[in-house]
Amino acid sequence: MTTIEKSVDVVAPVRAAYNQWTQFESFPSFMEGVDRITQESQTRTHWKTTIGGVTREFDAEITEQHPDERVAWRSVDGPQHAGVVTFHRLDDRTTRVHLQMEYEPESLTEKAGSALGVVGHRIQGDLDRFKEFIEGHGETGGWRGDVDRAPQQGEVPPPGTGGMNPL
Repeated sequence: MTTIEKSVDVVAPVRAAYNQWTQFESFPSFMEGVDRITQESQTRTHWKTTIGGVTREFDAEITEQHPDERVAWRSVDGPQHAGVVTFHRLDDRTTRVHLQMEYEPESLTEKAGSALGVVGHRIQGDLDRFKEFIEGHGETGGWRGDVDRAPQQGEVPPPGTGGMNPL
């Protein structure tokens, strides 16, 4: 697995940055190679991407989501990857958006691109375009629901938790 961590500071309050990030269908506006995202349910998205001339479709699920704090996901099928985006208040008007992602390069081309830092560069570009998007358009909506992390093997969830808790 390859791990990438990137951040960008946006001139937007935490609530606005978080709300915009939860509008997955807007991702093609600022993510290179993302053709379309369809929100299938509150925790499932379907992605169509074209990267390096290769078109792929896959599903991803939200594994944890807490308003103004974090959104974590993992792929369900297709290219294996998982990650988390966290939102950090720097001041009343500025938020640091931090992305950490792990992925498994599949083809020889993907492995070479990973070794050369191409994916990290692309992700930083996506974050920079998110900054331009949120600062130029403001937030276009938001989902304020809460998705608790599923218990790990051997862990017992606290009473009344373990699932989605809409606010």
